[in-house]
Amino acid sequence: MTLGNSTEVTECYLLGFGAQQEFWCILFIVFLLIYVTSIMGNTGIILLINTDSRFQTPIYFFLQHLAFVDICYTSAITPKMLQSFTEEKNLISFQGYVIQLLVYATFATSDCYLLAMMAMDHYVAICKPLHYTVIMSRTVCIHLVAGSYIMGSINASVQTGFTFSLSFCQSNSINHFFCDVPPILALSCSNVDINIMLLVVFVGFNLMFTGLVIIFSYIYIMATILKMSSSAGRKKSFSTRASHLTAVAVFYGALSYMYLQSQSNNSQENMKVASIFYGTVIPMLNPFIYSLRNKEVKEALKVIEKKFF
Repeated sequence: MTLGNSTEVTECYLLGFGAQQEFWCILFIVFLLIYVTSIMGNTGIILLINTDSRFQTPIYFFLQHLAFVDICYTSAITPKMLQSFTEEKNLISFQGYVIQLLVYATFATSDCYLLAMMAMDHYVAICKPLHYTVIMSRTVCIHLVAGSYIMGSINASVQTGFTFSLSFCQSNSINHFFCDVPPILALSCSNVDINIMLLVVFVGFNLMFTGLVIIFSYIYIMATILKMSSSAGRKKSFSTRASHLTAVAVFYGALSYMYLQSQSNNSQENMKVASIFYGTVIPMLNPFIYSLRNKEVKEALKVIEKKFF
């Protein structure tokens, strides 16, 4: 990474949040609690799924990978953000910047595909129960999860490679709390039209494809639920699906706002707020939404509680 006068940049300065320093302590505690809750919740889900035989089904196979992905991409973002509240100059090396962007972009993209797979699994289980074991076989599930990581790696590699092929002549101070593409493109003195096009095309495709899979899956699911004879069953199913869709809507809405709007209409501070939702809040909520509202998980936790406490 070089400036316009060919000066090599070995480190970048992350400006973080614009809040006054007297609020930094409060923000540090809040985001630390969110991060710890996220790590504990997702780690607990992974351990629970791998230690209880009743969870050896496709939906829990996807769920443990979703938990792993959430841990990875929130861990790529949050520690550096927490550091910004403890230091006036939050520096990151150039190599660290590249690694953080690669890790974050890979797992954030994989997260979208895993959410789509979980929606598809719900669709097959509810709408095609007789063919469930054939359609969602172990081999198919492994291939789907592997595909999600491959798509994440491709997106991250392309975005990172094209971003750091640019020249930067304005500053090495980045108005964000972690390494992302839009804030660094704002510093470039090169023509970034290709970079913006790639960002919109890749992110747009990933969000649109996975989003349509989720939407159509839930349309068919809701249509099937409405045909249920039991009103209590319909109410319970609607409650569970509504919580899932709420989390998905917040996640996809934040990502779309961050990457698919024109940069001239997208203030840096609003981008930071959107990043907080999909980078820290959603990974914390996912264990509660997808697991702790589940009857089987609740029963397994009760068994563990009786055994140890």
